[in-house]
Amino acid sequence: MAASRLCQRTFSAFKPSNRLWAPVSSRCAPNQVTRQLALTSRFSLITQNFDAFSSRPVARANLLLGGILEESKRPDIIFLQEVTSDVRTSILGNPKVREAFLVTDAEDQTSFEGVPFANMTLLSSKRFAFDLEMQKEDGVERGEKFMLGPVSRVKLPSKYGRCALSVDIIPPSTPTTTCRLVNVHLDSLGDTLFYRTEQMEILANLLREPGCGGGLIAGDFNAISPEDHALLDKNGLVDAWVALHGNQGFDGATWGVGVERHDGLGPGRLDKVAMSGVDAKDMEILRPGLSEVPKPGEDSDYIPCSDHYGLRLSFTV
Repeated sequence: MAASRLCQRTFSAFKPSNRLWAPVSSRCAPNQVTRQLALTSRFSLITQNFDAFSSRPVARANLLLGGILEESKRPDIIFLQEVTSDVRTSILGNPKVREAFLVTDAEDQTSFEGVPFANMTLLSSKRFAFDLEMQKEDGVERGEKFMLGPVSRVKLPSKYGRCALSVDIIPPSTPTTTCRLVNVHLDSLGDTLFYRTEQMEILANLLREPGCGGGLIAGDFNAISPEDHALLDKNGLVDAWVALHGNQGFDGATWGVGVERHDGLGPGRLDKVAMSGVDAKDMEILRPGLSEVPKPGEDSDYIPCSDHYGLRLSFTV
């Protein structure tokens, strides 16, 4: 089957719907809403793998999310991977999330059933709205926010049942053209390169569908080999880190940093942002802090909040 047909079939199997998007709490009263800045096309994104299998996943996720939600550095877009069902519940109960973000999978946990973890996407309610009428009701001038289009879980060929979480954002000035944001966690380990190759072809085609003006794919690419790092260029995508820092610049490792491993795998740039039709402005690696693991009758141990470093990207549409 041709890759383009596979992409179309897989994508349409998950009917695009706004059902997955929900504000976690009811909208604020108009007198609680301050007028937003005029619409700009510059956005900030943080992508972070929560590391589902280390101890105390909820405590670690809370610490990671707390850092992401710091007021002075709070991003417009948050991509999260390896979110367990318990961590999802914790995210939905977070007061800062409830106040300031629209969240996928807030209505039910269907996407978390039968899998060890799933992805979640959070979008700032300061920058995004369901439609122009919602902006008017919130006391915000019409046309100041990007509107939300369809959101879908795109089933991928996968050994581990992985999906991509895709959402369209629509500039109110050009409502016939969308920008697509795709949150991914590709297949893990060396024996699944075949799957990652297929996955990247499908994902790249998502950014080229009719009416889509491009966008970005971000998250855990599990890029552990030179063949993995060649997949973006092969599919006509721009590697944001390479675009900003060059192949000879900072190595950009996001996994295995400062850890001695027995499997021979050293530090790697497993987490990435791939772009088409958008421009990267600046990008940095976010080192996770430490989480306390109490030990009865002994001093506590401290472990990294995640085995993945996060990425922060500023980009323009």
